[in-house]
Amino acid sequence: MNELVDLSHVVEHGMITYPGLPGPEIADHVTRESSRGTYAPGTEFQIGRIGMVANTGTYLDTPFHRYPDGQDLSELPLSKLVNLEGVLVSAGDPRAIGPEAFDKHEVRGRAVLVHTGWDRHWRTERYGHPSHPFLTSGAVEWLAEQGAALMGIDSVNIDDVGDLSRPAHTKLLAAGIPVVEHLTGLERLAGRSFTFHAAPPAVRGMGTFTVRAYALLHG
Repeated sequence: MNELVDLSHVVEHGMITYPGLPGPEIADHVTRESSRGTYAPGTEFQIGRIGMVANTGTYLDTPFHRYPDGQDLSELPLSKLVNLEGVLVSAGDPRAIGPEAFDKHEVRGRAVLVHTGWDRHWRTERYGHPSHPFLTSGAVEWLAEQGAALMGIDSVNIDDVGDLSRPAHTKLLAAGIPVVEHLTGLERLAGRSFTFHAAPPAVRGMGTFTVRAYALLHG
């Protein structure tokens, strides 16, 4: 049987995903206790509510995140987000990941997931540190030229947070290549054939949102 691998961080009340952005506020809108007066004896429900910035947990960036005329969450077709043949690229130790990390892989039409191991720092001060791994401008130029379908990484940002021009986001999203950041558990895909899935809700006027990213292993 095919195996499912969850590649997403759990979203929890108050957690910090990206330094400087607030954590989500998760609470009851309707409690089980308060619902009991509405329904038959023994019947109760809970309705939750959540307030959060879109860049929470494992999330996907659409072209609209960077460009006002780019496709937003409601416009990006599912074909760009789910059932994508995937390829795992193990980055190794370099902080700046260049095109040489990818040139032995077939990336055209694939979800290219970059395993750095940075997710081991999740929910610690180290996770958001500027020393995190990122893709160089040359790497994203090569990936866009080669026709990658989607890019993912298990680091705090696919860009060097010290480079305020954000070349990775700028070039990938200009090419219509969605980006998934804050993945986790990518080591479980090593040496395996898989398809990748990361669909957000179709929200008009938003460019980023939390996803339940996962891989379906084959064979």
